[in-house]
Amino acid sequence: MDASANEGSRPTILVVDDEELLREVIAEHLRADYQVETAGSTAEADIQMGTMRFDLVLVDHLMPNEVGLDFLMRVKEHFPETRRVLITGYLNPELISRAQTLADLSAYLIKPINANQLKAAVKGALAQ
Repeated sequence: MDASANEGSRPTILVVDDEELLREVIAEHLRADYQVETAGSTAEADIQMGTMRFDLVLVDHLMPNEVGLDFLMRVKEHFPETRRVLITGYLNPELISRAQTLADLSAYLIKPINANQLKAAVKGALAQ
């Protein structure tokens, strides 16, 4: 899919999480306002990033094969205009501080995420 095929001028978001249910719930909360694609792994996300332009990526930190922070650092290097949001299941100030520095995060979310927090983080990140 080409970025020019985006519906109107709605921002395009990629949600990356190995937990299918969580990935789909996040996507559903965002689909009213954004074009949303999903990936179950960072390898799948790499393929999508190579074929489509994303305004924002939301990535879970703990996933098999590669942690979200490493993926976001790669996104920063290859797609610096794409906003980056890290999702994590535990509050670790050192990880969050490191992630903000290394991946230049626009936001981070701590699980469990409620719909209002999600929408506020995405809206804020896209406004940067």
